Amino acid sequence: MGSFLSKQMERRKAISTQKKLLCDLKEKDNTDFPGCDHCPEDRKNWMSTLALDKLHVNKMVWPGTHDSATNKIGIPFISRPFARTQSLSIYNQLVMGTRVLDIRVQKDGRVCHGILVSYNVDTVISDVKKFLSETQSEIIILEIRTEFGHDDPPEFDKYLENQLGEFLIHQDDSVFNKTVAELLPKRVICVWKPRKSPQPKHGSPLWSAGYLKDNWIDTDLPETKFESNMKHLSEQQPVTSRKYFYRVENTVTPQADNPVLCVKPVTNRIRPHARLFIKECICRGYGDRLQIYSTDFIDEDFVDACIGLTNARIEGKL
Repeated sequence: MGSFLSKQMERRKAISTQKKLLCDLKEKDNTDFPGCDHCPEDRKNWMSTLALDKLHVNKMVWPGTHDSATNKIGIPFISRPFARTQSLSIYNQLVMGTRVLDIRVQKDGRVCHGILVSYNVDTVISDVKKFLSETQSEIIILEIRTEFGHDDPPEFDKYLENQLGEFLIHQDDSVFNKTVAELLPKRVICVWKPRKSPQPKHGSPLWSAGYLKDNWIDTDLPETKFESNMKHLSEQQPVTSRKYFYRVENTVTPQADNPVLCVKPVTNRIRPHARLFIKECICRGYGDRLQIYSTDFIDEDFVDACIGLTNARIEGKL
């Protein structure tokens, strides 16, 4: 018992120290970066408020959500706080400005996170299609994967093609150098990541797993995650030299050996430092590598930061 308590005290001290390190860095360097003061006229249609003929797919900073479809996961007040990473529906996330969705499914087609389940993936697709019907120039990256430890939904690739066929941008390396204007009226890059089923092939309406990469680490320590994100980003080529999307997740994860297991208080250790990460990317010479930037519990400020940096790239300020 004494050993356990000692370990927990050391853990709490480490968390406190790391939170302070990020706060001190923020106070020392502020969070100004090119485009930081940009305020989009309409987040729901933010791509259309920019120059579509200059808005290249590979140069955008795409605002994304982590574990996007967990707003209704589990049982309210019982299991939900341990798995919910978003409070908004898929539709409302898109309206707020989210353009990259991270969806995990199990064999029966329900959204899940580990052993906890939520609504059927039909709800996700319905929300996406509703948003697309209400906008004209917004492009979405929809990543759907079979959750770890689960089997693939049968013939799921056909399901996605049937549901989204008219909107799907086919798998093609040339897409990365194209502008939004050149891709329209197609509007969805759908990355399907099955566990055992065959990967989508070149030319397919769906994109294979290798086209969306990240380097996730399992930690609840905010400065550890911040610096790990920076290290892995530094190892990437500039966005103009890549033929894949690279994601950075501004999140930390509850740990089983820590008394704080609810997602929100844990992820809030790093969540307020989204703009600081962008500023540090630029200061350390990696500003041309940031592309997909995801968060838990997305809000307007996070979206505005991504749009602002995107606009700065269009205007040649970065």
